[in-house]
Amino acid sequence: MKLPRLSVLFAVTALSLVPLFSAHAQRLVQGDLQQQMSAAEFRAAGLDKLSADELNALNNWLQGKVEQAAASALESAREEGRQEVIVKNRGFLAFGSNEPIQAQLEGEFRGFGKGRQYTLDNGQVWEQTDDTSAGGIRKQAPTVRITPGLMNVWYLQVDGLNTRAKVRRTR
Repeated sequence: MKLPRLSVLFAVTALSLVPLFSAHAQRLVQGDLQQQMSAAEFRAAGLDKLSADELNALNNWLQGKVEQAAASALESAREEGRQEVIVKNRGFLAFGSNEPIQAQLEGEFRGFGKGRQYTLDNGQVWEQTDDTSAGGIRKQAPTVRITPGLMNVWYLQVDGLNTRAKVRRTR
C-alpha cells in the first residue's frame, strides 16, 4: 500500500524548510549590537556607556539566546510536522499510535459487507476487506471505533454492535 503522494510531499517539503527558518533567525542578529542598531538607537539604549568587555559579554549572551530560541523553534517545527504526518496518515502502513480512531460515519450505516466503503467525518475512507456481515441494520451517522491489530490490520466497530469488520484505509 502506498502513502498518499501529496502528504509525503508536504512532509518532506515542510521538514526541509525548517533549517532555512533557523538560519534566517540566526542571521538576523549576527554581528554585534553596534552593527544591528543605528547610532541613535545604541545611545538611546544606554549601550554606549558599556566598556568593550561589557559590550562583548552582552553580544555573546544575546547570540546564545538567539541560537537557543532558534534551536527550540526548529525542534518545535519538526515535532509539529511529525505529528501532522502521523495524524494524516493513520491507517496507512504503520503510521501513528496504537490508539483507536474514534469518529462518526458520514450518512447512513446499513450493515457490514465485503468491499463496502465507510467514510468518516474526519475525511478518512476505509474499505471492508473481510466477509463479516451484519444486515438489516440502519443507523444514521453512528459513532465508530477503528482499532489497530497485528501486522497492520485494522478493525471497524460500530457503536451498539458486537460485530467488527476488518478494514483498510483507502483515503
